[in-house]
Amino acid sequence: MRPAHTALAVLVAAVWGFNFVVIEIGLGQFPPLLLSALRFLAAALPAVFFVGRPKVAWKWVLGVGAALGIAKFGLLFTGMAAGMPAGLSSLVLQAQAVFTAALAGAVLRERPGRVRLAGMAVALGGIALAAADQGASGPVLGFTLVVAAAACWGVSNVLTRKAAPPDALNFMVWVCTVPVLPLLALSLLLEGPERDLAALRALDWSGIAVIGYVAWVSTVFGFGAWGYLLRRYPASSVAPFSLLVPVFGMSSAALVLGEEVTGPRLLAALLLIGGVALTSLAPGKGIAKSAAGVQPPAGRAGRMVRRHFRGGIRGDRGVPARRG
Repeated sequence: MRPAHTALAVLVAAVWGFNFVVIEIGLGQFPPLLLSALRFLAAALPAVFFVGRPKVAWKWVLGVGAALGIAKFGLLFTGMAAGMPAGLSSLVLQAQAVFTAALAGAVLRERPGRVRLAGMAVALGGIALAAADQGASGPVLGFTLVVAAAACWGVSNVLTRKAAPPDALNFMVWVCTVPVLPLLALSLLLEGPERDLAALRALDWSGIAVIGYVAWVSTVFGFGAWGYLLRRYPASSVAPFSLLVPVFGMSSAALVLGEEVTGPRLLAALLLIGGVALTSLAPGKGIAKSAAGVQPPAGRAGRMVRRHFRGGIRGDRGVPARRG
């Protein structure tokens, strides 16, 4: 990668890592589901009027919007509001790579090799150690919700691969339109209209800055820049930079919020990041083998196989990998 593009990849990782600190600050001003709804509203408007129509079928926009926007971010924000520290959240959320690999094996028939299976085991060991450390120092509910958010992110990754969007920014902007009304409805139902109205009445420049950062800096700029890099370079060259997200997340949480980085938590970070690196970067079996040069059979079956592999390759280029 060119030095300028390397710097851009590191900047995106820093933006996504610091995003967890901004979310933690925002949760002091907004209920979690309302904050998530406002984040997607600000990310979708007015951008949706400038990116053109969706370039994939609506079922993929709706599916990813539900899995990523409603489930993943709803659970993440609620988990952090329930006491999950920002730095630890940035780390545990990277377990999405393990869930993605497992779901891809079940749904896309991407068989993991031994190295990838070993990476999944190491990452799960890191999650278990982080869970034990969190259980000894804080509520387990928030930790459980963030792990569930990572699983939902894995679902959205698999759906995005199936969709194979040719324009990552166009796809993400339209995905952002899906969660707004469902999250607002859930907020009114679960958090109450009085609490929501009180937060909106107390909106100040600090709250506007929080919404602007999580919507425009983290979502629009972050995903747009990441998609730009994925269009210019192989995913295997770009994806490793996402491993810097928990590094920036935990360090910025320690510096800004004063969160303690314990010995077990640091060891859990090393295990999880190392396991995610093995899971993400190790070659799988199936699609990769055929893309490497194995000739498909002739005739109708061959045409079906070639279409399948072309779709898988496009998906690899279009999926934003391991974000925070």
